[in-house]
Amino acid sequence: MTFLILSLLALETAVPVQAPQVSTPVLSRSIEKGQIFTADDFALEKRTAAQSRGALSPEALLGLEASRPLAAGAVLRSGDAVTPRLVKRGEPVTIRVRSGGLTISTSGRALADGRLGDVVRVVASTNRNLDGVVEATGAVRVAAP
Repeated sequence: MTFLILSLLALETAVPVQAPQVSTPVLSRSIEKGQIFTADDFALEKRTAAQSRGALSPEALLGLEASRPLAAGAVLRSGDAVTPRLVKRGEPVTIRVRSGGLTISTSGRALADGRLGDVVRVVASTNRNLDGVVEATGAVRVAAP
């Protein structure tokens, strides 16, 4: 019984141990899904080493797109950012066909989202569905027939 009372007294008088703090990049504002990260989106805050584990640097995130809504103060990890979509479903695109030194361009509309190098379906102004490779923002390259 005496041992139990002494143990309880020792617990009450023990000084809590502070975990070491590390400067960690966090979001300075909330970000919506699909927004592109910029340098202004980040701030440094003190966090424990456990909270900082796996945090990505702002340099690694610049130009990437948020894969989900993110709250201000969040520590960003690899699953929070993806390569940006250059073509978005329903938006206008330029469709290019290249053959040798000849390039033919027409307008169309994307039927799916796509990142650089993705194959997406587009509908040309002639109402013909084509499959093309995303090569730039709003631009799709279709193979020559």
